[in-house]
Amino acid sequence: MAAEPSESGFASVARPLGLVTAWQVVASTCFYALFAGTALLQARLDLSRFLVGVVVTAATLGYTVALFPVGAAVDGVGEKPVMVAGLLALGAGVAGVGLADGLPTLLVAAVFLGAAYATAMPATNRAIVTSVGPALRGRAMGIKQVGVTGGSGVAAVLVVSVAPSVGAWNLGFLVAGGAALVAAAVFAAGYRGAPGDAWRLPDVRGLGANGPYVALSAAGFFLGAALFTTVGYATLYLTDAVGVSVAVAGLAFAAMQVAGSAGRVAAGALADRREAGEARANATVLLGQAALGAALLAALAVPELPRPVALALVVGVGATVLGFTGLYYACLTALVPADEVGAATAGGQTALNAGALLAPPAFGWLADTVSYRAGWLLLAAGVGVGVAFVAVVARRTA
Repeated sequence: MAAEPSESGFASVARPLGLVTAWQVVASTCFYALFAGTALLQARLDLSRFLVGVVVTAATLGYTVALFPVGAAVDGVGEKPVMVAGLLALGAGVAGVGLADGLPTLLVAAVFLGAAYATAMPATNRAIVTSVGPALRGRAMGIKQVGVTGGSGVAAVLVVSVAPSVGAWNLGFLVAGGAALVAAAVFAAGYRGAPGDAWRLPDVRGLGANGPYVALSAAGFFLGAALFTTVGYATLYLTDAVGVSVAVAGLAFAAMQVAGSAGRVAAGALADRREAGEARANATVLLGQAALGAALLAALAVPELPRPVALALVVGVGATVLGFTGLYYACLTALVPADEVGAATAGGQTALNAGALLAPPAFGWLADTVSYRAGWLLLAAGVGVGVAFVAVVARRTA
């Protein structure tokens, strides 16, 4: 394990933090290209809203199944080789989505893309823990997580707004795949990383005995359901229910991701300034951020929202529902020893993904058979349950 870094400022960790954040931007561009491009895929392959949810679930399933093996690999060999291999696989997966000629091939590509993206959180979280001291870790985790929303925003502009304007509906997917291959080479040359400790099975029993960790993972189930569903259906909601063009919806999706980036950094900075212990400080700020997100999701269910209001609410959801993950991971890694970060992240991410396996098809079914309003209310109620679990974490940590 790398030596504990200096806490005097970001200068000493700028290089690894910058490389890890850039890695995350490219990785998330590849993965979220599928989510940002749902309107294009729906039209190209003649998919119902329900089948769009099935495709999103397929990607999440691949992501979830691969998490624990990837977490073990990260703890065993270190984060660098896992991250290099992950980018190569992500490039192939997103290109496969762009080349899919029907629902079966799209589902295969989505599962593969999701499995490749499983390298992201266990590896990048370990990179932050081994490179950044506790006094700066909340902000560093938030900055690294900006790569997720930043990459999602790039995916929206590239896949939805730019590529179709030049007459090639799938060009954005192919460009993202090529960028991943280049980024893998750059990262391999520039990032040093920390060596692994030992190959071993994840200590699931030990994690299960950690009460605050279990409560945080339970919260993650509901928060993840809202996050992945919002990302998967934002552009469809704006085009179907609000009545904006696909190009405007893509720009709004990008703005939502930018707001998510700002929310992650701002929340992490606020948590670092609190005098409470690292885990409690993160949990307390996360509690407020998630509660605000639940309120904004409920507001989307108000009938006949004017377009500017609907667009503003989507951006606000970005700052809260999409912006919670920095604190979620910062709190999670503060609850376990450093040599268990890979496995613990796999468990916490599995909880996030488990919610995402169920919620998108349910939201799509409600949108098809009832209304988008019913879907937003379902997500708001779920986030409210997540808030209750985060409150338990805040109460039971030092």
